[in-house]
Amino acid sequence: MARSQHSYLVGLVGAAIGPSLSPALHEREADRHGLRYLYRLLDIGRLGVPPAGAGRLVRAARDAGYDGLNVTHPCKQHVLDDLDELSPQAAVLGAVNAIVFTPDGRAVGHNTDVTGFAAAFAEGLGAPLDRVVQLGAGGAGAAVGHALLGLGARHLTVVDALPDRARDLAAALNAHAGLDFADSRPQDDLGAALAGADGLVHATPTGMAAHPGLPLPAGLLHPGLWVADIVYRPLDTELLAAARARGCRVLDGGGMAVHQAADSFRLFTGREPDTPRMLADFADLAGAPAHRPPTPTSDTRDTGRSASECAPPSPPSA
Repeated sequence: MARSQHSYLVGLVGAAIGPSLSPALHEREADRHGLRYLYRLLDIGRLGVPPAGAGRLVRAARDAGYDGLNVTHPCKQHVLDDLDELSPQAAVLGAVNAIVFTPDGRAVGHNTDVTGFAAAFAEGLGAPLDRVVQLGAGGAGAAVGHALLGLGARHLTVVDALPDRARDLAAALNAHAGLDFADSRPQDDLGAALAGADGLVHATPTGMAAHPGLPLPAGLLHPGLWVADIVYRPLDTELLAAARARGCRVLDGGGMAVHQAADSFRLFTGREPDTPRMLADFADLAGAPAHRPPTPTSDTRDTGRSASECAPPSPPSA
């Protein structure tokens, strides 16, 4: 399919992504640049695709003429085998959240979660980083761990429901840092780890609209702790509410969501995003429906493409 410099078709691959604000964030920014830009949600649950089969959606999107994809939980590591190339940062992390389809048909994986979390933390919290506990060692957790290293954290303790995954991430961080930067602990030791920590970063799906609840006992939180959550739908998670009630400084996931979206928009379009305006868009959208209704199939004004071109790709048969 011929691609137009001013027409973009982009998607988000993940599970339970109906509440995502990514479509509206990208489309509003595209409007400011005068671009035709359609952002589709490709929910693996609705499409009947297991997480391990997310790569099928990557191949189908490339064949359907998509310009790029964002990737979220639980697919950030499952799509790796279906990519032709990884950016240096994505290769180090072993996880991608943005895929660019090049004009010659190559699928190139990137990770904008690292820069997204780092920018949000620096702007929104700027708290002490001597000893930090991170809960979650999946694709997002790997990005957050590397972001904390780049922010100057002196020591990171990684905790995950899968102890081997926590150990692997700590080892990878130490290898990348060239020093004893990280260790891992089982979940039973979370209370002891938090007792002497400056802050807690939460990087699991718990607290999302589709996974409500607290990721740890509220009694483990204490007033000397800052708490950052990467979940942003809902913006005020049960974890942040519990932390605030105990006198903790808190950081919600909105800033990370916006900064990674801005970085992804730059990758997809080559245009420089207006991040402050995107932050204002997020504030406006946070209490509104996550995504405006899809463009009617008889109307192609938003993308300059036909309705069949804009339809979400169907996963190929197994």
